[in-house]
Amino acid sequence: MEIGHIFIFSDSDGAEADELLSFGLQEGSNRVHPGQGTRNRKFYFENFYLEILWVNNVNDITNPLTAPTKLWERANHLQNGSSPFGLCLEYSADTDRLFEGCLKYQPVYLPEGMAIEVITNQENPYLPWTFRWPPMPGMKKAEEPVDHQPALKKLTKIRFGIPETHYQNAYTSFFGNNGKISFEPAPQHHLTLYFDEGRAGQRKTFHALPLTMAY
Repeated sequence: MEIGHIFIFSDSDGAEADELLSFGLQEGSNRVHPGQGTRNRKFYFENFYLEILWVNNVNDITNPLTAPTKLWERANHLQNGSSPFGLCLEYSADTDRLFEGCLKYQPVYLPEGMAIEVITNQENPYLPWTFRWPPMPGMKKAEEPVDHQPALKKLTKIRFGIPETHYQNAYTSFFGNNGKISFEPAPQHHLTLYFDEGRAGQRKTFHALPLTMAY
């Protein structure tokens, strides 16, 4: 399975992304999600992007269309202990089983008839909010900056730290031992992104985000 992108909910209207800039990453495009009540800042790499996401319209994120997604609950992770992370998997047959019985979310910013398939993990909110959507015909990916210093190229592994000892369930078991996505108990929610197999032997832990980059 391939990872499309990962989001981290911001508590400071995206200001946390400034620490990524200070580290040497180049910022890509950003957007508002009409009708969903969120906007973002993004950092692109060769095979995925990292999204810093925050609420810009409470009425939209709590409206009848968006409320079933439980995004509002995720945005309030500091108050309720939910995971602040979202995991977007590329649409492929090898993830069909994971998304059986998922929520079909049709935001107004997608073409009519196209839905985002969402696993809210609402009964286990310490696990990441997970989603995918089919490729959009005719949609060409824009050119985005990927020349970072340090030269982080390809995401090769991710690890979610979870402040819960007994977190294993059907969701986590699906990922099994694929080597790319893993979970482990941790004192608090934390995401570790491994780039380029960690060949340089370096790590950077950020203060404004629950994030470590190993490269």
